Amino acid sequence: MSELGSVKAQTDEAPSPRTAFTPPQTPLSGPIDRVLEKIGQKLSWVWLLLLGVIVLNVTLRYGFSSGRIELEEAQWHLYAIGFLAALSYGVKTDSHVRVDVLSERLSHRKRAWIDLYGILLLGFPFCAFILFYSVPFVYESYVTDEVSISAGGLPGRFLIKLALPIGIALLALAFFSRLLRLGRFLFGPTHLREKP
Repeated sequence: MSELGSVKAQTDEAPSPRTAFTPPQTPLSGPIDRVLEKIGQKLSWVWLLLLGVIVLNVTLRYGFSSGRIELEEAQWHLYAIGFLAALSYGVKTDSHVRVDVLSERLSHRKRAWIDLYGILLLGFPFCAFILFYSVPFVYESYVTDEVSISAGGLPGRFLIKLALPIGIALLALAFFSRLLRLGRFLFGPTHLREKP
């Protein structure tokens, strides 16, 4: 089979259910993906720290009848940081949730079109909406020196609120990188459409 025929077969035929779809890198998406990968790896320690805080809080509460509000708040803050960091990492590694029953039956090309429209019609508008409202939210918290309403709660509430626009900006960056890769796969020259 000719090279052109093999690319066509690869992009138009439905893949096996276990075949992952990874669009080819571009000169710009490669560095973006590496940065997102490093950030995701560096922030993965949050889950271990969260586990330690939970164990300490449970031990203090049930072993010594001495629960600490700052530990409870730290748990929620660590959940938020871990979740927001995982969003961009999930898009970068293509490990986010999909309707597998539908997508596993589609060709790589059809999956790419669905991803492209999803990013343009849902992903970017979602990120823009959250960023539009979260930046003033963080700023207001900072200028008012917002603290926890709980006695003994954590100070500097703006710091945890800052995780929201940072996490969403990283998500938008991951969407942008994915969009570049999809563009290369869908619209690039045939010889650039590397095997996914």
